[in-house]
Amino acid sequence: MAKAIMLQGTGSDVGKTVLVAGLCRAAKKRGLKVRPFKPQNMSNNAAVADIAGDSGGGEIGRAQWLQAIACGVAPSVHMNPVLLKPQTDVGAQVVVQGKVFGEAKARDYQALKGRLMDAVLESWAKVGEGADLVIVEGAGSPAEINLRSRDIANMGFATSANVPVILVGDIDRGGVIASVAGTHLILPEEDRRMIAGYLINKFRGDVSLFDDGIKAIGTFTGWRCFGVVPWLKTAARLPSEDSVVLERLASGEKRALKVAVPMLSRIANFDDLDPLKAEPQVEVVFVPPGQRLPDDAGLVVIPGSKSTIGDLLRFRENGWDRDLAAHRKRGGHVVGICGGFQMLGHVVRDPDGIEGSVTETKGLGLLDVETVMEPEKTVRNVSARSVQFDLPLEGYEIHLGRTTGPDTLRPSAVINGVDDGAISADGKVSGTYLHGLFSADSFRAKFLENLGVKGGGIDYRAEVERALDEIAAKLETHLDCDAIFGLAR
Repeated sequence: MAKAIMLQGTGSDVGKTVLVAGLCRAAKKRGLKVRPFKPQNMSNNAAVADIAGDSGGGEIGRAQWLQAIACGVAPSVHMNPVLLKPQTDVGAQVVVQGKVFGEAKARDYQALKGRLMDAVLESWAKVGEGADLVIVEGAGSPAEINLRSRDIANMGFATSANVPVILVGDIDRGGVIASVAGTHLILPEEDRRMIAGYLINKFRGDVSLFDDGIKAIGTFTGWRCFGVVPWLKTAARLPSEDSVVLERLASGEKRALKVAVPMLSRIANFDDLDPLKAEPQVEVVFVPPGQRLPDDAGLVVIPGSKSTIGDLLRFRENGWDRDLAAHRKRGGHVVGICGGFQMLGHVVRDPDGIEGSVTETKGLGLLDVETVMEPEKTVRNVSARSVQFDLPLEGYEIHLGRTTGPDTLRPSAVINGVDDGAISADGKVSGTYLHGLFSADSFRAKFLENLGVKGGGIDYRAEVERALDEIAAKLETHLDCDAIFGLAR
């Protein structure tokens, strides 16, 4: 087995994903063969990883896809063996080693965890093959001791695989001394022994002002500090992991084109919008429930959803259907991606109750199509081309359902040689099942030009690579990376 280290957080959203990606890139730059691993992830932002011998592919968390890029290797389903995709407030789809395993409510999933540990350890062994170092990301917090007996994401994994742990505290949210010291206090001795030290993340200002904080934590815990990481502005240029970040997104400065994105309750793969956010002339505004879609938006993008019918019902409850109709009447453009595409039709049917108890609902009626949910899930990386602009596209498909109707005779794309999506008669409303639509630089430039905005000049993938390099350099400066990598066993 490769040597390994693990980052666990004092809570969720403390920045573990970006830190693991940065450390992966730093290790790669040192000449190490490094791989990422996250035993269990919960996110509707999924990516497609190829599976040997499978014509399609498997799902992993988008964060592990990004971390694989940081390592300079192809993503593998074994980098994230258990992925939970929330469908309701109390239940989620369970994906194991890339494939749908079933659905479970929160209480049922706790009982299921014991069976999933075998898959986690099997994937763990596969990820380590041929690697010098594996950097593991925990989930949530090891201090959730009420869940410890069946844990597969934090100390349950670390103790089973004998991986040393570095605890990550987020100073930006406040109470970081108490969160680190409190974690030490309540962990059982077996788990406490796994922690080699801690680091502080998201510090704003003069780092020396926290010197006394480091002394205090040392007094309470005896743990060493591996460093204090400043607020990494560069992280905003990386794909976001999950929807928790949407709650903090604010509208930026006014630009030539405003793109409005309704924040669906089960929004999925919203990083489809990241390439547009990177454009200097484009302002992307995520609109939370209870707020209207802005009147001055030139484009509305309805993103993917893990629960199309449920989100369509919420869409109407928010009055966004009326806002969208008014936007359309003003001559505004609309793009629907995956679940958003399905919503744009006349009706969405779910005869098998795959998404829930509501088996049919009226769509938004902006495309002359209808969708029927089907049990078989399409998961694959694809080769595609824009029909409208005759330009190459890049991306992937993750969806249930089949969409048909007259407007599909005007496809928006050709995916693996087959027509996909639909375009309205006036060309201002389009839908597609292709995630990653805006990642293709030449298409994005032409698409924006069609909306009267100058785009292009940005190599989006190269921007992500540069961001990873910059984060790695920051971590080398502010962390004792020699000591961190030296912990691995």
